[in-house]
Amino acid sequence: MTKTSQCTEPSPAPGEAQRRVALFPGSFDPFTRGHESIVRRALPLFDEVVVAVGVNMAKRGLLSREQRKAWIESVFDGEPRVRVITYTGLTADAARECGAGFLLRGVRTLQDFETEMHMAEVNRELSGLETVLLYTLPELGHVSSSIVRELMAYGRDVGSLLPERGDKRIIENTGSRVE
Repeated sequence: MTKTSQCTEPSPAPGEAQRRVALFPGSFDPFTRGHESIVRRALPLFDEVVVAVGVNMAKRGLLSREQRKAWIESVFDGEPRVRVITYTGLTADAARECGAGFLLRGVRTLQDFETEMHMAEVNRELSGLETVLLYTLPELGHVSSSIVRELMAYGRDVGSLLPERGDKRIIENTGSRVE
């Protein structure tokens, strides 16, 4: 499989401080309030958060990769420390291309933690990347992209599960109710 990403970050000049950049990878189909919370809570920890919209071959998509990218960009419009890219291939390769030294992940459940722990070990061994886990806020623990997609398929309103900011027309173009 060919890998592609939209990152080409130059290395810092000699004597220049290394920026703390985190890559937040996911399929984000769609990007939810839970995802938004993770990014906003990570901003005090990093100089930049790169939201990396990838392809998950195991999931049937609702939005195209470009629609997801546009949706996330509209959510963070005016926040210069959040950048949104699309990529294919290994997440570690996309992180390296973006100059990211960290992977950012959200954890809702014990099962999520175990999965992320194993992935963190693999990423550290393969590329030296450290993974930073942020726990989902309790009030957002029930929110997942899978649940949002299912509710959308049944024509239910999903507005309370999606970020308040953002161009809702992107989601509404799927025929879903967003109030």
